[in-house]
Amino acid sequence: MKRIVLSLTLLSLAIPAFAEWPEFRGPNQDGTTDAENLPTEWSEEKNVSWKTPIHGLGWSTPLISEGKIWLTTATEDGREMSILCVDEASGEILLDRVFITNDNPEPLANPMNTYASPTGVVEKGHAYFHFGSYGTFCLDTESYEMLWQRRDLTCSHWRGPASSLAMWEDKVILTMEGADQQYFVALNKETGETIWRRDRSTNYDDEKEGIPANSGDMRKAYSTPIFVPVGDVVQMISNGAKAAWAYNVENGEEIWSAHYATHSPSSRSIYSKKEGMVYINTGLGKAEIWAIKLDPKAKGEISETHLAWNYIKRTPKRSSPVLANGLIFMANDGVISCVDAKTGEAKWTERGGHEYSASLLSDGNVVYFFDEEGLCTVTKAGAEFEVVSENHLDDGLMASPAVSGDALILRTKTHLYRVAK
Repeated sequence: MKRIVLSLTLLSLAIPAFAEWPEFRGPNQDGTTDAENLPTEWSEEKNVSWKTPIHGLGWSTPLISEGKIWLTTATEDGREMSILCVDEASGEILLDRVFITNDNPEPLANPMNTYASPTGVVEKGHAYFHFGSYGTFCLDTESYEMLWQRRDLTCSHWRGPASSLAMWEDKVILTMEGADQQYFVALNKETGETIWRRDRSTNYDDEKEGIPANSGDMRKAYSTPIFVPVGDVVQMISNGAKAAWAYNVENGEEIWSAHYATHSPSSRSIYSKKEGMVYINTGLGKAEIWAIKLDPKAKGEISETHLAWNYIKRTPKRSSPVLANGLIFMANDGVISCVDAKTGEAKWTERGGHEYSASLLSDGNVVYFFDEEGLCTVTKAGAEFEVVSENHLDDGLMASPAVSGDALILRTKTHLYRVAK
């Protein structure tokens, strides 16, 4: 027993006190990290600090703050939805509590989704969690007491909720994209009260697609907004079904839109300050990557005036790309690829892994591609294809990876791992 306690004590000292992964895709909202000593080799027997089983199903990204890891899960039938907190040093479960019981949850009608797919947001003292229209909660990170909840924000999710929470200053942003309603709500992070609400005014053109009137697919999305300073305004940019929009994050007012033909995007957009562009995944149905030039003067529909380039070959269906060294890396359908962020020119396309749902991760030196079968291909973050390593875990990743200090925090379909050299 003394040996185990000593081992955990030493491990605790090795974890930086302020290492944090506060939201979906991390502190930069784009899957990049400043970590300098992440592992590039691991297996079930190598470089695994601990492995903790997680009950139920949930694809939410692990959130990390003050030595604790937060995540959500749910029963497969959606009748119970839970919030978990795990000690980062030991992998011990500190909280495992059902927050929602539901006798008649809306069917998912989507084998790739779960009732606990949205990722929350965590900051010092507070953790925020979201289960779509089933409820949004704020917890005290020390006492685990619920500080506020909202159960009144509704929509028919059609194929299940998956949009993650986002936070800007004093606002927690909810993305509610269903078959019947598509809107955003900014909540006061201290009280949960509504600051503003904005309905999407997208022209969906359902009838053009020949889709039955009772189908919500042409209006459905799973995306999460990003926040980009453009001139004097912070723009909240969100790719939805049939269009991407930019809103003023302070009041929800529409700034510009870019309409396209596709639907059901789930990738989070990425931003390049150097190029002055935002890169948007348009979703399913001949999906493309659109590079939109950001302009403080841009208003209204800008798809004809501000589209720098578009790329269609093997663009992601679910995973989010990552930007490193002026290059955009992507994964889809067992193919990993790289394009130039300025021009959209293809640099390389290679077979690698199986299907991809987890978003990509990069420390600027390498890129991590986690597939749904348990393989992680690590490549150089360069314009020439070079594999650094291939690593296997027993189950694959649907949830996007997280970073804490020099460790990877990985959630597979069944377990939570801490992976470090």
